Amino acid sequence: MIDPFGRKISYLRVSVTDRCDFRCVYCMCEDMTFLPKADLLTLEELDRMCGAFVRLGVRKLRITGGEPLVRRNIMSLFRALGRHLESGDLDELTLTTNGSQLPKYARDLALAGVKRVNVSLDTLDADKFRAITRWGEMDKVMAGLEAAREAGLAVKINMVALKGVNEDELTHMIAWCGERGHDLTFIETMPIGDVGEARSDQYLPLSTVRQRLERDWTFSDIDFHSGGPARYVSVAETGRKVGFITPMTHNFCESCNRVRLTCTGTLYMCLGQEDSADLRAPLRASESDEPLIEAIHRAIAAKPKGHDFLIGRGAAVSRHMNVTGG
Repeated sequence: MIDPFGRKISYLRVSVTDRCDFRCVYCMCEDMTFLPKADLLTLEELDRMCGAFVRLGVRKLRITGGEPLVRRNIMSLFRALGRHLESGDLDELTLTTNGSQLPKYARDLALAGVKRVNVSLDTLDADKFRAITRWGEMDKVMAGLEAAREAGLAVKINMVALKGVNEDELTHMIAWCGERGHDLTFIETMPIGDVGEARSDQYLPLSTVRQRLERDWTFSDIDFHSGGPARYVSVAETGRKVGFITPMTHNFCESCNRVRLTCTGTLYMCLGQEDSADLRAPLRASESDEPLIEAIHRAIAAKPKGHDFLIGRGAAVSRHMNVTGG
């Protein structure tokens, strides 16, 4: 799959649910209305959809949400998708999670072929964690990280940098991750969805963050890519990697290799645009995958050059982050 700008699409992010057991302040409103369960693709349909993308050249699948592990019987999907790893048609099957369900599922994920997980963790302060997530319990996340370690899963921590909230913890997070053998990625907040407060009140440019961090740590730029948009440095003092995802201060659209599928079968070709394609209709129209594959090709041919995020003018897109999983 090659888009109009010559970019090879090899990475599919699949949101299996819009539901979550947290209500993070940069992702959702506290009082959310979720999709009726009847509107969601079945797990068997999601498996078939992913299989079509793998046939077309996708080499990396990331399962997201909402919180993917709250979806009923979700492990059946991971086990089904693991066949693409066994065949060699897929390089990696992974997920992004808030960690709350890892005590229950970490071992099963490893058995299904998952090698690493991204865990969203924006603070190490329990009170602040509760304020950011509104409903979350930090002890459950810490237990999840331990369960991942015991299962042999590599962990990368994702930390959204929030002005006036956790910016005093960024250097400590590098140290904490180094002690525990985790890589770390810092993420700028993005103007997606109405979350009840101005994005300019949350926005902390990572160009400023990096300058501050280099007072305490020795960074070296490295040519490492995890398949996503992060630009990585190695940290001499810890031996770990730190990534920076900068959609605002330095957008990464020129190398975009990914598209995003929602739990209802809508394909978003860009996180920061409303361009989308309905794949549920062609999926259900025929037992053959040919109508679906034709629809995927049409969607990729319409992939835009990039987003137009701009802090301070309201949400760039109306949907909340939990719809497409980031």
